[in-house]
Amino acid sequence: MAAAGAEAPGGEGWRAAPRTVPCPPGKLPKPGKPGRNARAGRRATRRDIAFRATDTAAPRRAPRAPPCPRPLTLLAARPARCPQSLPAPGPCEARPAPSAAVPRTRRPSPRRRPAQKPHPSRPLFGGTRVATADPCAPRAWCVPCLVSLDTLQELCRKEKLTCKSIGITKRNLNNYEVEYLCDYKVVKDMEYYLVKWKGWPDSTNTWEPLQNLKCPLLLQQFSNDKHNYLSQVKKGKAVTLKENHRALKPAVAEYIVKKAKQRIALQRWQDELNRRKTHKGMIFVENTVDLEGPPSDFYYINEYKPAPGISLVNEATFGCSCTDCFFEKCCPAEAGVLLAYNKNQQIKIPPGTPIYECNSRCQCGPDCPNRIVQKGTQYSLCIFRTSNGCGWGVKTLVKIKRMSFVMEYVGEVITSEEAERRGQLYDNKGITYLFDLDYESDEFTVDAARYGNVSHFVNHSCDPNLQVFNVFIDNLDTRLPRIALFSTRTINAGEELTFDYQMKGSGDVSSDSIDHSPAKKRARTVCKCGAVTCRGYLN
Repeated sequence: MAAAGAEAPGGEGWRAAPRTVPCPPGKLPKPGKPGRNARAGRRATRRDIAFRATDTAAPRRAPRAPPCPRPLTLLAARPARCPQSLPAPGPCEARPAPSAAVPRTRRPSPRRRPAQKPHPSRPLFGGTRVATADPCAPRAWCVPCLVSLDTLQELCRKEKLTCKSIGITKRNLNNYEVEYLCDYKVVKDMEYYLVKWKGWPDSTNTWEPLQNLKCPLLLQQFSNDKHNYLSQVKKGKAVTLKENHRALKPAVAEYIVKKAKQRIALQRWQDELNRRKTHKGMIFVENTVDLEGPPSDFYYINEYKPAPGISLVNEATFGCSCTDCFFEKCCPAEAGVLLAYNKNQQIKIPPGTPIYECNSRCQCGPDCPNRIVQKGTQYSLCIFRTSNGCGWGVKTLVKIKRMSFVMEYVGEVITSEEAERRGQLYDNKGITYLFDLDYESDEFTVDAARYGNVSHFVNHSCDPNLQVFNVFIDNLDTRLPRIALFSTRTINAGEELTFDYQMKGSGDVSSDSIDHSPAKKRARTVCKCGAVTCRGYLN
């Protein structure tokens, strides 16, 4: 959706009305060229001469100001298809004319020339300028619309407009689909539900009898939400149906609506995460604990995002030429370490030993047994809301064998100095997302607070089921290893995934750590893992 007045010039369904530029004082317009428009040009010349003659005979007045070019008037060749809230245009801005006031004609008037069509290669969106028919008129800026798709659809249906780009056509303009149920009442022994229609504003909500509703899933969700709310407040002041059981209390209906909106927001977020991911495993989102929605300042990424001034070289300088990396001298041997995996794709090296996988220079194919971390998460995981006050967490939806690769820890790569500054802020908020890359030196840190993947939501535990390993694939810079999380034991479906933020559990002897910089009187974060061996603090 373009900004106000931006999409119209050159947009589909619009044409520009020509403007007559007034002649400078003291000059007569040139006669038209001989040919098709010669007679029209001579008529215009005679008319201008007569006009100037009468103007000369008129009483002298104060000198006129130089004429300002009249703004382009946009005439709708057909009704507009998408609603826009247009601000009041300035004196020289393009102002759209009402489409109802413009008759549709087959050809332009002899004295009006149609606006030039925009060049096919000229983009209309994405912060670019769109040229208008008038070279003297200011160019309009087209910017991406930040309004959600549902809001645009509601506006279109409210104004009875069609827009194919957002899925509103003449065929489905008047379609009604139940989005969620808002309220409940009983009238004359007949049950009614207040229905929110998908793609329609709240002002169009209607009471519908139960017999007309063919949405068993939404009815079940409505009943579950009502029951959950009543069970939550049962310990305190009971909030139940009225004595006659004919209507819901306003507080119950309000909670049900909030829960329905939260469920829709989480579903959109889940779809967005699965669109952005590049690995095989699916991502699911659920919250059955509270009304918390998706995080507002989190962006999903699949690999390291370097901060300004940091360069990540993601191209290996050499690779192996093995036909069977299990028995030949492969990349790990060139680096002086052992091959990290067995034939079951399980890690066999102790913690603290680096992993060298085959890279883009290697001649082995994608089925090489030494390509595990680079393939990404293979398991379906669920981001869920924890009930112990730890916020969001991650659980597996399938069984994970011990010593198997689970996920990679990614985020924004920053310097240690910047990590120290951010660490002060994070400690005051009680959050920890800084992971020091101190395999060989302590120059860089991974910050997954704003940019990250599923690992952003993995909680800490003093008795974790995930272990950290340093991995080198295309980038062989020992200052910038990739961080891979492997299972330390068999993890059953539905079990939460955790790792030790201080990397002291599960017999880890590596130097990897999270935020191991000097404390400098920084606030300590209380640990809520609940493990028997809990240390009490995260830092």
